[in-house]
Amino acid sequence: MLQTAIPILASLDATQTIDFYTGKLGFKLESQWDGYLIFSKDEIFIHLWATTDPEVPKATGCYIRVMEVDALFAEYDAQGVVHPNGRLDDMPWGMRQFSILDNNGNIIHFGQDNRL
Repeated sequence: MLQTAIPILASLDATQTIDFYTGKLGFKLESQWDGYLIFSKDEIFIHLWATTDPEVPKATGCYIRVMEVDALFAEYDAQGVVHPNGRLDDMPWGMRQFSILDNNGNIIHFGQDNRL
């Protein structure tokens, strides 16, 4: 029944968010209007809505399951976007993961299931 989920995160500045997601994370800008942004990369979509409250993104985030997490970590580490407390690690719940903070303050975790 359920097929996919799309996170909707907060954006403080559309231009800076576009630069970050396309330049640093390698996402493609699919659409934008009135500050609302839609990005894609491979099979993942992320939406962002406009806010002027800098506290909102500090309380939002998402988890993205990936393949080849080590390669993705190396790519994002080279871009300087990996969270200092979110380095690549094997978690007790069976995921190998790392985290980034986007330019707005949203946390995004990327993880690969070690049990597969």
